[in-house]
Amino acid sequence: MKIGRRPRQKQVSGDGNRFAVVVSRFNIPVTKKLLDGAIDCLTQHGVRNEDIQIFPCPGAFELPQVAARLCASGKWDAVICLGAVIRGETPHFEYVAAEAARGIQDVALRYSIPVTFGVLTTETVRQARERAGGKRGNKGWDAALASLEMSELFGRLRKGRKSVSKKKHGGDARYR
Repeated sequence: MKIGRRPRQKQVSGDGNRFAVVVSRFNIPVTKKLLDGAIDCLTQHGVRNEDIQIFPCPGAFELPQVAARLCASGKWDAVICLGAVIRGETPHFEYVAAEAARGIQDVALRYSIPVTFGVLTTETVRQARERAGGKRGNKGWDAALASLEMSELFGRLRKGRKSVSKKKHGGDARYR
């Protein structure tokens, strides 16, 4: 396996799990595509439409606030945060991007459910479009897939099972 490349992942199923998707309305041409990617990923991995609920919020800065309320409710198996922060002519980009990332991470560490980061931080609108269903893939899909994998892992951890079998990795201690 090359450094920097993700190992091949097994097929995960979200059947029976409930997912909250918090999506920023700012930069909506981009965030709508991120949302479409996330929903496609969830449904293609067995999540029923009625087990997905979308929570729009004004911008990326507000994503952690909504995610925290959703986590505190105890109704969700995972929360997916989607947004797009595109650099402009002022330092506003740095503040919003940093605080959105920090806030989402804070929420993820505070609660016992996965909270995934699907916030684009790009220099240009073109870069954002490329990462929202363009030639660079769809980071909304990626955030949803991460939430599926993490909710499955959290379920195994709750049951006290190991994350990966030793046999599959030749007894490598890193996979115990």
